[in-house]
Amino acid sequence: MEDMQEILEDFLVEAFELVEQIDHDLVELESNPEDLELLNRIFRVAHTVKGSSSFLNFDVLTKLTHHMEDVLNKARHGELKITPDIMDVVLESIDRMKTLLNSIRDNGNDTAIGMDIEPICARLTAISEGESPVAAKDSNEKSTLQVEPEVPKQEIATPEPEVDVNQLSDSEVEAEIERLLKVRKAEDQARRAQKKQTTNAAPKPTNNTANKPAESGEKKVPASGSNASSMDQTIRVEVKRLDHLMNLIGELVLGKNRLLKIYDDVEERYEGEKFLEELNQVVSQLSIITTDVQLAVMKTRMQPIAKVFNKFPRVVRDLSRELGKQIELEITGEETELDKSIVEEIGDPIMHMIRNSCDHGVEDPATRVANGKPEKGIVQLKAYNEGNHIVVEITDDGKGLDPNGLKAKAIEKNLITEREADQMTDKEAFALIFKPGFSTAAKVTNVSGRGVGMDVVKTNIEKLNGVIEIDSELGKGSSFKLKIPLTLAIIQSLLVGTQEEFYAIPLASVLETVRVPIDDIYTIEGKNVLRLRDEVLSLVRLSDVFGVKQVLESGDQTYVVVIGV
Repeated sequence: MEDMQEILEDFLVEAFELVEQIDHDLVELESNPEDLELLNRIFRVAHTVKGSSSFLNFDVLTKLTHHMEDVLNKARHGELKITPDIMDVVLESIDRMKTLLNSIRDNGNDTAIGMDIEPICARLTAISEGESPVAAKDSNEKSTLQVEPEVPKQEIATPEPEVDVNQLSDSEVEAEIERLLKVRKAEDQARRAQKKQTTNAAPKPTNNTANKPAESGEKKVPASGSNASSMDQTIRVEVKRLDHLMNLIGELVLGKNRLLKIYDDVEERYEGEKFLEELNQVVSQLSIITTDVQLAVMKTRMQPIAKVFNKFPRVVRDLSRELGKQIELEITGEETELDKSIVEEIGDPIMHMIRNSCDHGVEDPATRVANGKPEKGIVQLKAYNEGNHIVVEITDDGKGLDPNGLKAKAIEKNLITEREADQMTDKEAFALIFKPGFSTAAKVTNVSGRGVGMDVVKTNIEKLNGVIEIDSELGKGSSFKLKIPLTLAIIQSLLVGTQEEFYAIPLASVLETVRVPIDDIYTIEGKNVLRLRDEVLSLVRLSDVFGVKQVLESGDQTYVVVIGV
C-alpha cells in the first residue's frame, strides 16, 4: 500500500503540472490557431494524463480527458477550427479536470465530489462532430439523453483491460507500469512515423516564404528530446529535507563566525607566530567553502517565477471575454528565480493586481478609440532581479489613477479628512487604494467592487518583507512595483549593540550607518531628531524600544543606523 501511495503522489504531482501546462498552451493556441506543433504538444500531454488516470482507475477524469482529446484530435487533422467559443468549452473542461485532481488529492478518488461531467462531455462531443458550441450548449440543455458519437473504425483502439491495482503484488504493479510505458512509447513512435509519412506525402512548397514554417517545426523536435533528457537528470526532493539542510547550513555559518572571532583573538595574542599563517589559510578556506555551500543550498530552493506567471494568460483571457474588453498580456522575465516559499505566497497578490488592471485600468474598446488609443489594451507583467530582491511590475496602458478622485472617495468613506487630503501628495493619494474598505468601482461585480482586495495585497506583501510602489499618469496608465527579497530562509543582518545587548537588523532595510556628533541631535516636541545632509530624520533609541537601562554616551559622537521603511 505504501508503494501505491507513492505512485498516487507521483501521479498527482505530474498531473497537476501537465494540466497547468495544457491550460497555458491552450491560451497560446487561441492566439496562434495555425501552430500545429503546439496543438500536437497539447494533444500529447492530454493523452499522457488520460493514460495515467486510466491506469489508476480514475474513470471520471479519464472520460472527461478522452472527450477533450477528441476535440483536439479533430483540430490536429484540420477537421475543426479553434474559435474563442470552442476554446471556452475546452478551457471549462480543464477547470473540471483540476477540480477532479483536487478531489483525488483530498479524497483518494474522483467520485467523492459527485461531479456530473455528462453535460460538458456532451458539448465536447457535439463540437467534435462539427456542431457549433452555442448550439451544442442549447441542445444539451433541452435533452437529458446524450448518445456517444460513432467513432470511425480507423480511430477505434483496442481497449486496455481493466486492472485492479489493489489486488496486485508489488512486483506485478512494477511490471504493469513497465508494460504501460512500453505501450505508450510504441504509440508515440507510431504517431511520429505517421506524421513523417504525412509530411513526406505533402506537396513541397514552391517559395521561400512557405518553407519557413517547416524549418521552424523541424527545429522544435530536438528541443523536446533535450527536455526529456534533462528530465532524466532531475529528482524530486521533499521541501522539509531542504529546510533541514538549510538549518544545518545556518548552524555551520554560526560556527564559522565563532571560529573567525577566535582567530582574531588568537592573532592578537600570538602576533608574529608561524602557525598563524597556516591557521589563517585554513580559516579563510573554510569561510569560502561555507559561503559557497550556503549559496548552493539556497539555490536548490529557488524556482522560476514562471510557475506563478503561467496561469495569468488564462486569467486575462477569461476576464477580457467577461468584461467585453480586448486585453493582451505581455510577460517578460519569467525565468527569474526566487525562493519556493515566496513563490507560493506571491501568486494571489499579483493575481489581484492583474484583475484590477483589467477591470479598473484598461478601458473598453469604444472608450479607447475615442481617446485615440488602440482598441486592444496592454497589461505588462515583468520580473527582474535588483540586488538581493526580485522586482515584479504590473503595468497597464489604461485610464490611470486620478489623485483628486481618490481623495474625494476617501473623504466620502470617512477614511481621511479634508485637511489631510489637502496636504497629500499624488503618491500618498495613490496609496489610499490600500486602505481597508476603499473601492472606486461604481458597482459590485464578480471581478471587484467590494473594497476588500488591495489592503490584503499590501498586508501579504509586507508579510514577505516586501514593499509596493505605485506610479500613475491620468489617461496614460498605471504601474505597480513589488519589491520582495529573494529568500526568507537566510537574512543577512547588521549586528548592533546597546548596554551589552545585541540585536540584528536586516541588511535589506539598512540604508547607511553614520557616526554623528551628539550636538547634532535635537529634541522637537519631546522627540529626538537628527539633521543629516539637509534632511531631518526621526531618531529612536534601541534602549527605549527594548526597555534596556539607558546609559549616557561617553564622548562627543554616537553611531546612527539609518533604516528605510
